[in-house]
Amino acid sequence: MPGRAKFAALFAGLLLALPASAASVLCHITYGGTTQTLSAQPSAAPYAEPATQIGSFFRFRIVVRDEPVELASIKLYTYADLDSGPTLIHQASHAYPPVNLPTYGFSGLNYVYEPLRDGELQYWCEFQPGAAK
Repeated sequence: MPGRAKFAALFAGLLLALPASAASVLCHITYGGTTQTLSAQPSAAPYAEPATQIGSFFRFRIVVRDEPVELASIKLYTYADLDSGPTLIHQASHAYPPVNLPTYGFSGLNYVYEPLRDGELQYWCEFQPGAAK
């Protein structure tokens, strides 16, 4: 095999060996004047996805499920971090894969209020399709 053909075959083999990038959901969360971005990818164990602490009053959880097709969805959970434990105060469900709008991704801009301390959390989420499998 000539050198150039050998190089092309080796390069093609390397491309096939690289993992396809998975789709992801990015949620931009603003609380107390600070914005942070959380990301999540499709999970085979959606109940095991943890919630992330946002400030001292909120927790935010993203669950992305792409299989099986009949259960594919994106679920966004916001919890108030109360003395008695995390309490669900907001839940949104979106079809998978979602369609991003011109502004504020697929979710639109959401406002969530903590019931005891009047804290306000804002979030919006966008979808980033991965490479084809």
